[in-house]
Amino acid sequence: MSTVALPTLADVLATARVVSLPLAARFRGIHVREAVVFEGPEGWTEFSPFVEYGDDEAATWLGAALDYGWSPSPLPVRDRIGVNATMPAVPAGQVRGILERYDGCRTVKVKVGEAGQTLADDVARVRAVRESMGPEGRVRIDANAAWNVDEAERAVHALAEFDLEYVEQPCTEVDELAQLRERIAYLDIPIAADESVRKAADPLRVARSGAADLLVIKAQPLGGLHAAREIVRQAGLPVVVSSALDTSIGLSMGAALAASLPELPYDCGLGTASLFTADVVASPLVARDGMLSLERPRPSGADLDRVAADEERRDWWIARLSRCYGVLTRG
Repeated sequence: MSTVALPTLADVLATARVVSLPLAARFRGIHVREAVVFEGPEGWTEFSPFVEYGDDEAATWLGAALDYGWSPSPLPVRDRIGVNATMPAVPAGQVRGILERYDGCRTVKVKVGEAGQTLADDVARVRAVRESMGPEGRVRIDANAAWNVDEAERAVHALAEFDLEYVEQPCTEVDELAQLRERIAYLDIPIAADESVRKAADPLRVARSGAADLLVIKAQPLGGLHAAREIVRQAGLPVVVSSALDTSIGLSMGAALAASLPELPYDCGLGTASLFTADVVASPLVARDGMLSLERPRPSGADLDRVAADEERRDWWIARLSRCYGVLTRG
């Protein structure tokens, strides 16, 4: 864990800018992604908990932003990270166009289990991805805990023909993941845990319970680079470092985490800047030939003006950041 003292709230707000980034396709039910970016001694950093999160949960994201902006990052052991393309829950006919936004990615994570859609929609989408990627491509699915155990078992059976690399967070509860893992063991499709790590009171429980084969690790929800690295160390499972639909600044935090891990057997979910039609820098942190470079974006004033949120949203985010800072200092 980082031991650097917290900066003052005035120091944080001195450079804080609230941004609103438009998405090329609806993702997680939103068409724009909002964030606060600000500059610390180590460089630019990001605070971007989703708007529905309460202050206690969002304060962990602020702790991560302060860690990245005011604490030295761990030393890297690699200078490039393989990343996956991310496919929103779009109709199958839109798949090819979205994949064209990603340069050379050999892996695609496909969102499934979207509210208001059917398993047939998921099958059509995953089939379209597999056809686009060919037999050599890697296809993983992410249900964001949408299913109960029976629904998950049925869905995995329906999608298994597409040679899945793994299924991410098919169910909500750790014991449900364990049940499903036992039921589908004969299919040899690994289960990855995401929400069971980043939204859990005990992020290590899913590993100790044998309920997952690998973990999806996100730096912001886990309190930052140093906290996330410690979770990886204690869990003892393979990990995929992923983003929470961050700006390029937040993605650089995830990239720094991925670059510092001794082992990184899977492509990481850090290519999501390709889902935006504008970003906080003129040259977004996107994949080139399927790889993400280890760099820390430095936006200009003009860059930030171009994606600035309106006054109402700016005030909302600054008030939220201030409340979350109060949570951190009281804790």
